Amino acid sequence: MKLEERPTIYNLAASDPRSELIDRSAQSHEELAQIDRIMAEMGRLRAVERKISRASQQYMKLNETDMRAVRFLISAKNTGSFVTPSMLAKHLKISTASVTKMIDKMEKAGHVLRTANPADRRSLCVEVTNEAHMAAREQVGRHHAARFGAAARLSASERETVIRFLAETTLDLESSIGSMADTDAPEA
Repeated sequence: MKLEERPTIYNLAASDPRSELIDRSAQSHEELAQIDRIMAEMGRLRAVERKISRASQQYMKLNETDMRAVRFLISAKNTGSFVTPSMLAKHLKISTASVTKMIDKMEKAGHVLRTANPADRRSLCVEVTNEAHMAAREQVGRHHAARFGAAARLSASERETVIRFLAETTLDLESSIGSMADTDAPEA
């Protein structure tokens, strides 16, 4: 498999030439080259994911928050769960007023329906329309399905290594966010 040239933005020496952010003294040249390749491939993955996300948003004429709502509603539909506007607001981490506005817009576009809550007829549920579900499945679902192939081609031990790497990367990134909150933002 021929990979395209990796941009130098992901190269440790180019992004941190004086080792001010990362102490690389314990790694050999070969280890650093391999770590560079990992970082570059993660960058390529993020770039492809952004491209897929933009294409899906354009196809469905939705913004990122709307697409997150559609994915949440599809998951609920697939599991037989009901979603209220307040549940949607909580999931999206936006106000109920913003959710109401979003639902109005998405209902007008034919992406969602408001239905009576089967557990409490006084409240409403939101569900994705069959058309929006099929469009999202075609636009987003097939891309997510492609990831399955890459994971399936790995051995069980390789998958465990990838799982550990992704989990540790997530923890380290979350930790770095916490340390950002501890520092004052630079003055303008």
